[in-house]
Parts: sequence; C-alpha cells; structure tokens
Amino acid sequence: MKIAVVGMGYVGLPLSLQFVRTGASVLGLDIDATKIESLNQGKSYIKHIESSAIVAALKDGNFAASADFSRISEVEAVIICVPTPLNKNREPDISFILETGRSIAPHLRKGTLVSLESTTYPGTTDEDLRHVLETGSGLKAGTDFHLAFSPEREDPANPDSRVADIPKVVGGLTPACLQRASALYGRAIKTIVPVSSCRVAEATKLLENIFRSVNIALVNELKLVYAAMDIDVWEVINAARTKPFGFMPFYPGPGLGGHCIPIDPFYLTWKAREYSQNTRFIELAGEINTAMPVHVVNRVAEALNARRKAVNGSRVLILGLAYKPNVDDERESPSYVLMDLLKERGAGTAYYDPFVPVIRPTREHPHWAGTRSVNWDRSTIQAFDAVIIATNHRVVNYTELADWAPCIVDTRNAMAGIKTKPDQVWKA
Repeated sequence: MKIAVVGMGYVGLPLSLQFVRTGASVLGLDIDATKIESLNQGKSYIKHIESSAIVAALKDGNFAASADFSRISEVEAVIICVPTPLNKNREPDISFILETGRSIAPHLRKGTLVSLESTTYPGTTDEDLRHVLETGSGLKAGTDFHLAFSPEREDPANPDSRVADIPKVVGGLTPACLQRASALYGRAIKTIVPVSSCRVAEATKLLENIFRSVNIALVNELKLVYAAMDIDVWEVINAARTKPFGFMPFYPGPGLGGHCIPIDPFYLTWKAREYSQNTRFIELAGEINTAMPVHVVNRVAEALNARRKAVNGSRVLILGLAYKPNVDDERESPSYVLMDLLKERGAGTAYYDPFVPVIRPTREHPHWAGTRSVNWDRSTIQAFDAVIIATNHRVVNYTELADWAPCIVDTRNAMAGIKTKPDQVWKA
C-alpha cells in the first residue's frame, strides 16, 4: 500500500514512520522545503525522533519526502496532519486544512481515501473539507472517494507513548468510508475505535483536550486559594493522589502551552454559538489559565520587592521555553507571554532551554525570533536578579540553580527536595 501524509511535523512524521515499519510505502508531503531536505538526508528536526529512524525508512525505500502535491495521484490514501491555530480574534483558523484540500483535490483518483487528523470543530470534515475536495476534483465523497476523520493522539517525549499502542478513534462519512479508514489504520495501530460519524470523532478529540484544560484550570485556581491560606497545593495534590479511586491528579503551572490544550477548546466554543449554545465552563477555564502568567509576574514583583528591587530595571531569566518538560516544542508556550509581560514592565529578559537553543519564528510572538538561549554556568545565572522556572526539564541541575541564583520563582515545584536558602524560592 502507498499512502501520503501531508504535514511532516510532530504528528505527521511519527505516523509516517510507524506506517513504514508495517511495510507501507509512505510519501511525506510538506510545503516547508527545509523539512523536505532534512528528511531526504535522513536528518530529524524533532528532538524525540531519532535520525536513525528516518535513515532506516529511507534505506528500505519505503519513505520519501516531497513538496510535489501532484504525486497524490500515486497513492491509495492521504492523511492530513496540518496545524489548526486560532486567529487574532481567537477564532478557528482552518485555512491550512482547506489549502491542503485544494492542493490534493486536482490529483485525487477514484477510490482514494482522505483522512483528516488535525483537531477541529465538528463538521469540518463532512462540510468544509468535503466541499473543497469535491469542488476541486469533480468527484463525490462517499461515492467516488472515501472521507474520514481520525484525531491524532501524540504525546511527545513520553517514553510510554508509542503510535502503534495508542487506540485510534476513526469516524467515516459513510459505513464504507469507515471500513476503509479502519483498515488503513489497522495496518499500523493495534486498537481501532470506530465511531458512527466524522463529527463524533471530531467531538471526541475536543472532549479529551477540554477535559485537561478544565482540570488544569481547577488546580490553577486552587493554587491561588490555598496559597492565600498558606497551604501548598503541591502537597495537597500529592496527598489526594493516594486515593485509589475517584481522583486523577492534575498540576498547576504558569499557563497552558502546546498546540492542543490552549487552542482546541475554543474550536468548540466558536462552533457552539452556531447552535445558540453557551460554553461557560470551557470559557471560564480559558480565562483562568490565560491569567496565570500575570500571576507569575506578580509573584516575581513580590520576590524582587522583598530584596528592595523593582521589576523595572531588573534582569529576569525564564528557565524553560518549551511548553512541557523534555521536548523541543515551544508552540503556544506561556514562557513567551511571561517574556512579553516582563518586558512591558521594564525588565531585561532572557531564557535558558537546552532543547531550544534559538527561538524559531512563531505566529504569535515573531518579535522573539532569533533570540538565543543563554549559557548554563555560574557567572551567567548569577547575573540575573530572578529566575522563573517555567518548564521543569529533567536535564537541568536544580542544585546548581539553588547555588547560583539569588531568587527563584518556581511554577513547577521543581525545587522540592533541593536545599535552598531562606526566602530564596517563591512558589507561583
């Protein structure tokens, strides 16, 4: 079987490699020429994906990368894994999906399967993408070609998370579409979870991410409440998690990051308005999580004030630019918001992240592009008036941080168990 995967990012590339392992021939398509060149040279640009895996795929002759969408005519199935961001008004931006559809449509053959994996609102696949594909190809979905939605479930840097082992939810436009999509994914993934429609599959992915967003907002709010009572929320969570039933631990932080949890819930809130439905719970969670960077900066101000310093004129280091530990993915990271807020208050800001040596251009924070991570050594760290632990990478030596930094604002409980000086560490 020959398939095309559109989008060679954090979702598309590992999925492609998994299909190659099962003997499928995979064409990786992307509009980024740099990615195409790297892949065809056997070089990985994603930290948790080894270059050796790409080299092995190329060596078998079952993988190639290209920017030529006319090659869609060669394949039996197309899987779309492209970004679905929010626009400046926090409304869904499905332009990447639609542009991909327009690029695919002229080259679709009868019998081809098109499966969308990008997280989006219910109706995107069977309305928006379907319209683009049918208009551009002259073919009819469900009759001339198959159409499906199967949400991605990537968990970067989790050693226990393997593409083949994560159950795959699949919804089709018609029963035949579902059967074809289930057969495709069944080649590479052990457990297939069929659902009755594309819309159910789209809603499933939104539920998964809204669940996390709401529960993280809850512990973020409790963090503030318990702090006012001089109670450590981290100790509370660790005690509560010993209950063997009815409780699942979630942890507070400086805000939400990544391409899923800060964005996906708003896809549902936007679509719900079309049906005159309010999503107050989701929107409240978004307000709480979005406000966390402001709380962190206020704690920095308190910590500096205790040392007779103002934020204005101080130097503050952000420790961790990636949105989660041990990855190089900084999309939607709250660290960018922290840097912006500190800069607005007159602080000199810098960051240290061993996985992000230089900031790449981003849609939301292009002004930080090209900024480089500082060095990790005593003289560099000592020169900052305060250090904010925004991401708790395992490779960071927190004992050295305690020895070097005069003031630490810890949003991740990373300094727990580390010997520190009195009033050196402020939890936020």
